[in-house]
Amino acid sequence: MIHESAVIDPSAVIGKDVSVGPWTTIGANVKIGDNCNIASHVVIKGPTVIGSGNTIYQFASVGEDTPDLKYKGEPTRLVIGNNNTIREGVTIHRGTIQDNGETLIGSDNLFMAYVHVGHDCVIGNHVVMTNNAAVAGHVHVGDWSILSGFAMIHQYVSLGAHCFIGPAAFVYHDVPAYVTVSGSPAEPRTINREGLKRRDFSVEQIAMANKAYKILYRRGLRLEEAIRTIADLGDDPVITMFIDSVERSTRGIIR
Repeated sequence: MIHESAVIDPSAVIGKDVSVGPWTTIGANVKIGDNCNIASHVVIKGPTVIGSGNTIYQFASVGEDTPDLKYKGEPTRLVIGNNNTIREGVTIHRGTIQDNGETLIGSDNLFMAYVHVGHDCVIGNHVVMTNNAAVAGHVHVGDWSILSGFAMIHQYVSLGAHCFIGPAAFVYHDVPAYVTVSGSPAEPRTINREGLKRRDFSVEQIAMANKAYKILYRRGLRLEEAIRTIADLGDDPVITMFIDSVERSTRGIIR
């Protein structure tokens, strides 16, 4: 299942039932789990750990050194979970010692063509990044987030779970959970109602998320006042996640 023209470093560890296409290069200190499908002309550099069931399409570059000027060749790594789809031309860089030294990718994610994931990013699970979306270094992306085509996320930004980033949006500040943003610079628009429906949130939970959004963005309250008012809605996990995503912000939330 490994094409004869593939170049695989002797130190690389390849799991069971892995297919590797022609002219693919797998470098030193790469570990690939079982049942992965790696197409032709892929480059995987280490140290990189890739879980099981991943599919990597042609011309993807996975685990390359970051172009960050602070990077001086230190031993950093990329860790990828299970069942991810990495489409054509995707680039994913390893971390830097200025952060935790790792770029972390969860499981069940879809990275469409020409997506870029910068150094030290942390991508959750079930994330969709559409064609040409890009996240700069140190970005955190919560579970079930969707980034539309050509969306660009500034370094150190955090995107909350279930958020939706509109096409060609430029995001400079943190986005709370459930929030839809669009524009350049991006602005909050509403909650990701359709996404929550698809993930089986109840009508009551969606209404609660919408109420929290309106308290934060429509009443003209100071942030501390808005958080206290939202907390009065109760301790439902929807409210807890929303408040946590706001309180964890280090760059300030988008407003």
